[in-house]
Amino acid sequence: MITEKKYYTENQEKIARYAKAMAHPVRIFILDFLADNIDKCCYSGDMAEELPIARSTLSEHLKELKKAGLIQGEINPPYIKYCINKENWEEAKSLFNLFYQR
Repeated sequence: MITEKKYYTENQEKIARYAKAMAHPVRIFILDFLADNIDKCCYSGDMAEELPIARSTLSEHLKELKKAGLIQGEINPPYIKYCINKENWEEAKSLFNLFYQR
């Protein structure tokens, strides 16, 4: 059995995943919006009223942040609430802090 050599650490892969998810100003806006309301969840419609983009575009950005694990969503048709995934948010902050302290 041949095993493939792994070149990146688990932390490097996590940092890259978080960074990729945050690599758009709309996504930073979303994270700011949700972080300002960290003790409660927000409906995507609330964010749509704040941004000059189509709801479908907002939905795609939310999907990317959710895929990276930075936010979580709860579907209660016809509404979807989002909030910061506190565990991954803290992990991302810690990983970026360690990375930048070099």
